[in-house]
Amino acid sequence: MLKLRLSRGGTKKRPVYKVVVADSRFARDGRFIEKVGFFNPLLPKEKKERVGLEAERIKYWLGQGAQPTTRVARILGENELMPMPANGNNPNKAVPKKERNKKEEDNKEAPKAEAAPAAEAPKEEAPKAEAAPVEEKK
Repeated sequence: MLKLRLSRGGTKKRPVYKVVVADSRFARDGRFIEKVGFFNPLLPKEKKERVGLEAERIKYWLGQGAQPTTRVARILGENELMPMPANGNNPNKAVPKKERNKKEEDNKEAPKAEAAPAAEAPKEEAPKAEAAPVEEKK
């Protein structure tokens, strides 16, 4: 399957991305079919040098069935080359990570407390079933 995706370049902590058309089985920074643009996340959003796209080639590859990744779809949507994708739903995004982890731990502990009484109930019934008289064949 063909993908429109970002291929990372640049140095450590100074990323610069190429927008490439590649087979989905190839490595992220590996072999690609064609370079169709670039993206520099370090520049402010207002600068036009932040994103450069070859619109004709991107439209051609989209017509050939290439699927953009979520990040590339947003970049293409901002540049009006395709409809803007719907925003994802991440309600925990605004919650600090430490508090998020506490909530996850609380949620994990609650089901264990509820599961414990349910696990005890079948154990009580099991001995009653064993107490029934068993006929032995002679």
